[in-house]
Amino acid sequence: MEQIKLSQEVNLSAIVHGMWRLPEWNLSPNEIIRLVEECVELGIDTFDHADIYGDYMVEELFGNALGQAKTLNQKIKVVTKCGIKLRSKNRPDHYIQHYDTSYDHIIWSVENSLKKLQRDNIDVLLIHRPDPLSNPEEIAEAFTKLKKEGKVKEFGVSNYLPHQFDALQAYMDSPLVTNQIEISVAALQEFENGAISLCQEIGIPPMAWSPLAGGNIFKAETHRFLTIKNVLHKIAEQYGVSIDQIMYAWLLKHPANIIPIVGSGKIERVQSAVNALNIDLTTQQWFELWVASKGENVP
Repeated sequence: MEQIKLSQEVNLSAIVHGMWRLPEWNLSPNEIIRLVEECVELGIDTFDHADIYGDYMVEELFGNALGQAKTLNQKIKVVTKCGIKLRSKNRPDHYIQHYDTSYDHIIWSVENSLKKLQRDNIDVLLIHRPDPLSNPEEIAEAFTKLKKEGKVKEFGVSNYLPHQFDALQAYMDSPLVTNQIEISVAALQEFENGAISLCQEIGIPPMAWSPLAGGNIFKAETHRFLTIKNVLHKIAEQYGVSIDQIMYAWLLKHPANIIPIVGSGKIERVQSAVNALNIDLTTQQWFELWVASKGENVP
């Protein structure tokens, strides 16, 4: 599988496996190891995490499993995030959900993630959400320390608008390498708010969370989703594939080098995403889905 270059130091696989729902998959440590091995066999060597996933438990579940397969753990790449503080039984001092992008919290979060993941370093650390109380100088200071210590190789953001991205980048010694944002045939806002255009302007690949629109298109409970689903079926029939592959192919068609995050514990669903790399939609097919999603023709 093609590797997407984020920097001189970090490449990610063109498809990334997301671990958000790991607890729901009810996998034993050996089954987690096998899932990771199967992903690697398919060419997926990058796994997406966040400190808060699974009520603060996903990194630990993953790390406890991969700790039994240390060679495999060193072979894979890990993206993780910090900055959100959830109300949780595992964080009893949080009486309200809030953000914390302070120097101390970023440093503590990385140390905690490394311990849970049982790794020496994180390939890419993202600030999970824009923080209205953020101090970009303080974030940049934490990033610089973590990079100098070899604990994090590169840094990026998630869900940032262009002006928020620029405000942080202005204080950074090195370029931010990605913005992980919601992109799918049903989520076009990042095309319209300038986030994808900014990624293209500065030459960084965006990562796409929820590339299958959270499964809502499969249910098609609204006129809009039904319209999109019908067009997906039409195009899928032309290629002899499933509609999820067309949804991935729609993202992969874009010249911004969008990296979809696949969030499934079923290897056949992961395989389906990988197969989408072989589908080259025509420009007209791409716009068929754009028009179906927008509900109107382009001007």
